[in-house]
Amino acid sequence: MGREAQCASKVQRKMASSFLVIRRDNIGDLACTTPLFTALREHFPDARIYALVNSYNKAVLENNPEIEQLFWYAKAKHQAGWKGKLSAYWQRLRLIIKLRRMKFDYAILASPGFQPRSLQLAGWIKPKHIIGYTGNGNTQNSRIDIAIPHTVRHPIHEAEAVFRLLEPLGITGEPPATQVFPDAAEICHARDLLKNQAWESKLTIGVHISARKSSQRWPTNRFAALIHKLHADYQANFLLFWSPGDDTNPLHPGDDANASHIISQVDTLPVLPFPTQQLPQLVAGLSLCDAVICSDGGAMHLAAGLGKPILCFFGKSSATHWHPWGVPHVLIQPPSLDVADISVSEALGGFEKLRTDFEASGPRISS
Repeated sequence: MGREAQCASKVQRKMASSFLVIRRDNIGDLACTTPLFTALREHFPDARIYALVNSYNKAVLENNPEIEQLFWYAKAKHQAGWKGKLSAYWQRLRLIIKLRRMKFDYAILASPGFQPRSLQLAGWIKPKHIIGYTGNGNTQNSRIDIAIPHTVRHPIHEAEAVFRLLEPLGITGEPPATQVFPDAAEICHARDLLKNQAWESKLTIGVHISARKSSQRWPTNRFAALIHKLHADYQANFLLFWSPGDDTNPLHPGDDANASHIISQVDTLPVLPFPTQQLPQLVAGLSLCDAVICSDGGAMHLAAGLGKPILCFFGKSSATHWHPWGVPHVLIQPPSLDVADISVSEALGGFEKLRTDFEASGPRISS
């Protein structure tokens, strides 16, 4: 019997009582980790399940009913000045001491490959067992005692890659859908904004224009043209989402100028500007949409976690690894791998296909 099989047998014989899932990456990465929590709770209904994330992505897991408690820390690189960085390190030390005293049975390094920094965190916390991927046979002096070789022979989705970490626990198969849960107060605020619009149509389309990578950014004049055409064809209402701020900000570039340009071209249409300074605002706003149009990125994975049908634009990203998981979607990726080469007519055709596919398998998107 191999080492991995022996570990699986050992875990199955003894019911685990506590898990700490560690994921310190970006918004989309953490959203694709949520199937792991769903499966853990289903397989171990009486276990105590916790998560350790960072301040940037924690809203992805807030309100998740499968998680007993969410722990998070601020990354020093996100803090301004030496005092802010020193405070971040001090708060992280206090958190590590607290987690160490909780004596977890298992820490799961929930990333699709070997993560030395997550392993370092787990080592300081000292769970009884650490489950994680190895990298080229390197297990950092065997601190990963339930090690999974990273030996995928063909491209798989991020959700699938993370879900494989549950195999030693006897959990296999296809990951369930991703899940994100909006904050109740933010939902009420977003609904209040919608009530003031007096919109007649029942179809609301969310349009998210921001993208971190330049190859994922669709031109503003095409967003405006698409909104005009979708309104003419479907009498739709629109929530226009973007990351607020100046595009010259080196740390957090925003899209205020691009949003303003789009708004000026659609000012006669039912379009509600919805800048999202905080992640909970974006989750709440997306939850009120019937469908979402966006580029590959964190907002796309949040929309998938909310169960929304998605028309998504892909540039220099792997569609196999990052497509919306578990929801109806139409993905457009031009041969040039530059979103700017997608035409308005292609986007309009993509939305029509999304509407057709979605109506065949679920609730109707009105026309």
